[in-house]
Amino acid sequence: MATTMKGTVAVEDVNVTFEDQQKINKFARNTSRMTELKNEIQAKKKSLQNLQDASDDLMMLDDDTLLIPYQIGDVFVSHTQEETQEMLEAAKV
Repeated sequence: MATTMKGTVAVEDVNVTFEDQQKINKFARNTSRMTELKNEIQAKKKSLQNLQDASDDLMMLDDDTLLIPYQIGDVFVSHTQEETQEMLEAAKV
């Protein structure tokens, strides 16, 4: 049994019951899941902001005849300004 002396107070190993260990494990899983969800929310917010910025930039274009490259997976596909705008709006949902 390990004992640590801190000042005049002795701290000893504590026996943890099975039920307490289950509660600790559940708390750890919930905390981990919450962290993952927060990270996912941040990524979604960033993606939404990028889509909004792209949409705003697209609206400022003067020439309607330009083909706009739109990334689908690893490939860029050229579409008209209207088609690209529609795809951006669909991606926001």
